[in-house]
Amino acid sequence: MSHDDFAIEPVPGLPETLPKGELILWQGRPSVLGLACQALKVHWVALYFAVLAVWRVGVSSTELGFAAALPLAIPFLAVGLVACAILLLIAFCQARATLYTITTARVAMRIGAALTLTLNLPFNRIAGAALSVRKDGSGTIAIETAGEVRLSHMMLWPHVRPWHLKHTQPALRAIPDAARVARILADAAETRISRPEVSRRVDTSGAVAAE
Repeated sequence: MSHDDFAIEPVPGLPETLPKGELILWQGRPSVLGLACQALKVHWVALYFAVLAVWRVGVSSTELGFAAALPLAIPFLAVGLVACAILLLIAFCQARATLYTITTARVAMRIGAALTLTLNLPFNRIAGAALSVRKDGSGTIAIETAGEVRLSHMMLWPHVRPWHLKHTQPALRAIPDAARVARILADAAETRISRPEVSRRVDTSGAVAAE
């Protein structure tokens, strides 16, 4: 029997039901391969072990000959394959547990494969956003928080902008069609911020009737 790990969520990706008038504009997850390459650098790990294998064969071939030295590359390639498989598994688990949400009022990020948490970023707490797009159209949207908002880089990783340790910027990592999602976010934030906030106060002090 199948089991949904997030069946307790009243709305997928959100810890509670949306307030009246708030609508979901977009939801999505990171690409597994994109997350593995962009956050876990699996392609660099593969290249590292490939270079080690070539170097070992090249050094040994001067004494043993190329044919005899060729099998010496197998241990390096095997270890590299295992390392890449582990990184891909981590990326798969992270992508499966992640759900990014953009509503008419905020950005929400349900993240964490082992320890799940939901980060809510209302538009009035967002100072700006930076878009990074790759050739295939996928990319990352990094969010700069406003005011005194301080976030833990370790708790949010890998859903953060790289190399911004002092001022952690949460990020929608490795999402498909990132430019379109960025437009949705920009339009929603502009609409929300430009909307005037009207508060209603009830006078309970009472009124004295004039005689």
